[in-house]
Amino acid sequence: MYKKLYTSFAERKAKGTKSFAVLIDPDKVTPAGITDLAAKCTEAKVDYILLGGSLVITQHLDECVQRLKASCNIPVVLFPGHPTQVSRFADALLYLSVISGRNAELLIGQHVVSAVPVKRSGLEVIPTGYMVVDGGLPTTVSYISNTTPIPADKDDIAMCTAMAGEMLGMKLIYMDAGSGARDAISESMIARVASQVDVPIIVGGGIRDAEKAYLNCKAGADVIVVGNAIEKDTSLIKEIADAVHSAPVIAK
Repeated sequence: MYKKLYTSFAERKAKGTKSFAVLIDPDKVTPAGITDLAAKCTEAKVDYILLGGSLVITQHLDECVQRLKASCNIPVVLFPGHPTQVSRFADALLYLSVISGRNAELLIGQHVVSAVPVKRSGLEVIPTGYMVVDGGLPTTVSYISNTTPIPADKDDIAMCTAMAGEMLGMKLIYMDAGSGARDAISESMIARVASQVDVPIIVGGGIRDAEKAYLNCKAGADVIVVGNAIEKDTSLIKEIADAVHSAPVIAK
């Protein structure tokens, strides 16, 4: 089920190569505007494009994916906030289980509902342990998921949560402070998780500049995700991509 894209994540981690992913919320971009975004991502050598959001109310997900695929060769990975956010035109789907919360619907319930259409889609499905971390402000993801984020200063809770997710079979760990977070996840928490987890670690939420992206990579993040900041200033795509790609290569 997890094949080409997962292999890419795993191989890059094994080599110590850091990756940058731009997150696009279908609610916040017009299909026509995607062409420009795709061009900027290509120029900056972005590694992945994530597409999705906690609350997608528009009806052009398929069109967004198809325009991205027509405009660039960067892999398009679905980052769904709900089982309906599936497009067979994408390259892969992060099958998210919110392991930081205690909402059974987001641990397994919605997966049962979505299992048949997801399987039929033919998408590469990557089991992903999703961890919501307190970013200093209430975010859409914490509200929609009806879960309490991991406190920002509880590094050991984050570490144990990630370890449990890995031992339960998750192929990726995604640590997220949420879109519009005031504070990004600390380097100490990322380092604590990275010290005990072997699967690729994705980090997003509250990252607004190249320096923070670079420091998160040094701390142990394998993939940096930025969405909200880029919506406000697309010039950050190149700046953050350069910073991520310049991070020291430390093979594990």
